[in-house]
Amino acid sequence: MLSFAAVKKKYIMKKIKIIAVVFIYTAITSCAVIRPGEVGVKQKLGILSEKSYMQGSVWFNPLTTKVIKTNIQINDIELSLSLPSKEGLSVTAQISILYRIDQNSVPKVINSIGLGYETIISNVFRSASADVCSKYFAKDMHSGMRAEIENAIKVKMEETLSAQGIFVQAVLMKSIQLPSGLSSSIEQKLQAEQDAMRMIFILQQEKLDAERKIIEATGSRDAQKILSEGLTDQIIKIRSIDAFIELSKSTNSKIIITDGKVPYLIE
Repeated sequence: MLSFAAVKKKYIMKKIKIIAVVFIYTAITSCAVIRPGEVGVKQKLGILSEKSYMQGSVWFNPLTTKVIKTNIQINDIELSLSLPSKEGLSVTAQISILYRIDQNSVPKVINSIGLGYETIISNVFRSASADVCSKYFAKDMHSGMRAEIENAIKVKMEETLSAQGIFVQAVLMKSIQLPSGLSSSIEQKLQAEQDAMRMIFILQQEKLDAERKIIEATGSRDAQKILSEGLTDQIIKIRSIDAFIELSKSTNSKIIITDGKVPYLIE
């Protein structure tokens, strides 16, 4: 049978173990780890602190305080929706919205919007895209004007979100599906433009070829004219005599028949 002193000692040791466990648990739960790309904000008794904590450890009283962590990296929201065009058509588009939270505005974002800010961003985009796209024709969204439309939507969104501490990095219209009838019309127009450009090229080649033939004909005519004007009877006679002399110098046996004007050679 244990003595009173032994029982008391055992009770004290058990109490010390309980206190140690409580202390360790409290120490563990009193530390929040803020990872890279996050910002932490303390909320004590429901009141949000205006101070933000960057990556590292943050100590707090778990009985009265908690740490709210928010991602401040660039995030992506994917949307698929129909956009109105200037002529009243609906254009189906796959959209990516790249955004980030300003690290110095995290307390403000949590206070005014909360952690469900992606819903707010999506709604702001729907409104901004409807305003912007209604000023453009459907074919513009499928052409080189897409970048202009994307930037206009981004600027429109920033008018609402920047003041709240949310920065829109880019709006990307990744996939555009035009109404089938319009797509066919655009393809036919592009084909017609290519055919017209091909015909212009052919006509230019034909024109250049015709000009070349005219230049050749003109040169030949001028050469014949110059030659005919220069060949007088006296020149022809002199050339005949020169030819006669050259033929007479040849060592080959031959018979030269001439009327005194033009030599004829028979070998």
